[in-house]
Amino acid sequence: MRNSRRKFIKKTGLVGVAGLSFPATGLANLKTNSMENLENKRPKVLFFDVNETLLDLTKMKDSVRKALNGKEDLLPLWFTTMLHYSLVETAANQYRDFGEIGAASLIMVAANNNIQLSMEKAKEAIAPITSLPPHPEVKNALQRLKDDGYRLVSLTNSSNAGVKKQFTNAGLLDFFEERLSIEDIGKYKPHFDSYNWAARKMGIKPEEAMLIAAHGWDVAGAIWAGWRAAFISRPGQQKYPMAPETEISAPNLKLISEKLIALGK
Repeated sequence: MRNSRRKFIKKTGLVGVAGLSFPATGLANLKTNSMENLENKRPKVLFFDVNETLLDLTKMKDSVRKALNGKEDLLPLWFTTMLHYSLVETAANQYRDFGEIGAASLIMVAANNNIQLSMEKAKEAIAPITSLPPHPEVKNALQRLKDDGYRLVSLTNSSNAGVKKQFTNAGLLDFFEERLSIEDIGKYKPHFDSYNWAARKMGIKPEEAMLIAAHGWDVAGAIWAGWRAAFISRPGQQKYPMAPETEISAPNLKLISEKLIALGK
């Protein structure tokens, strides 16, 4: 039955949406026109990821590298393991603090490489995450966006207490109207519900929100949740090729802010 339906769709060029059928080319044009209209309008709220997007992780990476006996190649493995198990928690309807998952993941990566690491030492290794500096262009770019009338909100997988400490130490507190943490919903990004919840929290529709992030998985999740997205292509970061294209892509927040300010009010 499924194969015959696929053949019918392929042969007729029809695709179904909410019980309706459209020619495939017509639907593509509909999406393109809709996106073009959105790209000429300002988002009502700009949501910012925090770690790597706004804050420079070098200090923490140095500490984690030291805990892993200086093995540079294990750093990205540690981060992807941490992300993997945050999603395991969400899929299994569980929730633990992102820092706890980070420490547990560090122990796992260390053990797989014959490095003995206690929970205490693992937590010490990632502790610098609370005192990271912003990337050089971040403060000026945020100020320009705020001065131009944009509403700025942070949206992070870190805890409420954690991001407050981060922003206090980095001097970023005053830029943001709200600091949102998925701790309040108990589902890690890129789960659909985390973006849906954040939009509702700010009293806007999904298409009125834009996520700015330096992680391919994060912008992909936002777009699939009906948001707009801008990708900061920090070194070592790539967009997910299977996800829809982001509206804006640039190597730093300064260039992204310039594109957003150029949009008509």
